[in-house]
Amino acid sequence: MRPLLALLRKDFLNFFRSKAAVSLTFLTPFAMIYLFGQIFGVNRKDSGPSGIPLAVVNASGNPAGDRLIAALRNERSFRVVTEYVLPDKSRRPLTEADLKPLMQKPGADFRFAVVLPADLVSDSSFGLHLKFLSNPRNEIETQTVNGLLQKTIFSHVPELLGQSLQARAKKFLGEARLDQFNRALAGVVSSSFGGDRAEIDRQLAAGDFGIGELMRGRRGTGGAAADGKAESGGDVFSQLVRIETEQVVGAKVRSPQATGLVGGWAIQFLLFALSASATSLFRERDAGLFQRLLASPVTRAQILWSKFLYGVALGVVQLLVLFVAAGSLLGIEVLPYLPLLTLVCLFAAAACTSFGMLLAAISSSPEAASGLATFLIMLMSGIGGAWFPISLLPEFIQQFSRLTLVYWSMEGFSGVLWARHGLLQLLPTLGILAGITAIVMTIAVWRFNRGKIFG
Repeated sequence: MRPLLALLRKDFLNFFRSKAAVSLTFLTPFAMIYLFGQIFGVNRKDSGPSGIPLAVVNASGNPAGDRLIAALRNERSFRVVTEYVLPDKSRRPLTEADLKPLMQKPGADFRFAVVLPADLVSDSSFGLHLKFLSNPRNEIETQTVNGLLQKTIFSHVPELLGQSLQARAKKFLGEARLDQFNRALAGVVSSSFGGDRAEIDRQLAAGDFGIGELMRGRRGTGGAAADGKAESGGDVFSQLVRIETEQVVGAKVRSPQATGLVGGWAIQFLLFALSASATSLFRERDAGLFQRLLASPVTRAQILWSKFLYGVALGVVQLLVLFVAAGSLLGIEVLPYLPLLTLVCLFAAAACTSFGMLLAAISSSPEAASGLATFLIMLMSGIGGAWFPISLLPEFIQQFSRLTLVYWSMEGFSGVLWARHGLLQLLPTLGILAGITAIVMTIAVWRFNRGKIFG
């Protein structure tokens, strides 16, 4: 029995000496559980996404339009954008002409916009008119936004329809006769059901016939009405509300869902492959290869940069093979955009290779490097948008998304395959990937020169 206990103790001691084993066993699952809990709103009072950017332009001049914007602001899932920031940092209200250029630029601040046009409520027709612009790069995000918008807009449809009815009545009866009718109706309602006559008259003139409160009350009792006709009421509203939709980016993309996802798959596979390749430095050290190389006219810097160039070349080939395979298997259009896609792959591979070199530089063993790589790759993939839209993350986590090379690599891939950007439009994204590569490689080379990898 004692030999068995001694062997068991030895296994536990070896396990806890390995930082990689401990992190993979405890730290990585803890981080992933926390991340998924934040995404799905576990134990939060209000579950669901928060802070999805939504641009709103109110060109209606109608007070009900302002109330609709206020309702969108109160929807915690949205971060409503109504102002345009000028180069001198001053602000002005957004206009409809601003929306498409802002949504088409790389790294756009928002991918969805609602326009309340001048004919939101018209005196020439009964009903409402709205416009919805989108860049539906991710299907999950798009469906979420559509559902939340419909919920918010339709909760205000009764009031807006009442205004539309008042506008039509004013056109045919004249303002004086309509005011006389509203006052008479307010008197009848006040004498029959109680209430202040002047207040009822004001509500009627504003188009508030009480239908909105009735609909909201019925929804508050559990969604469907007791007679089972709530759904048909929603159908009636949907016929009276004309929502003009326009897809600003990606309208001509073939196989849009696969095109939006392939970049995330590609960058994950590349990170794992290049991180494993960087750990080969430890095998070469243990085999005594570095000592023999340094005895020849080869410097440490040349060894490191040869590893870097090897990783970049391997990464570019791997990415292109994956994209070409996705093109043939999933119908993604790759070949017409191959030159620009190759350029983005080059910069993404350089950033990923520098990441692998840094892991090897700060780790004491291949096991430690492998464990740290698994943890960081999963974390960057989770918050960088490779698994799900970053708009589903809490806002404080979204601040870290743009610090990851996963986010910027995916921006580059989407810019080519989804948005069909040209070279000039891709330059900011390529510049950020180049900056990440330069900073990370500088730290890695400094650590290699001070470490024992060549000792």
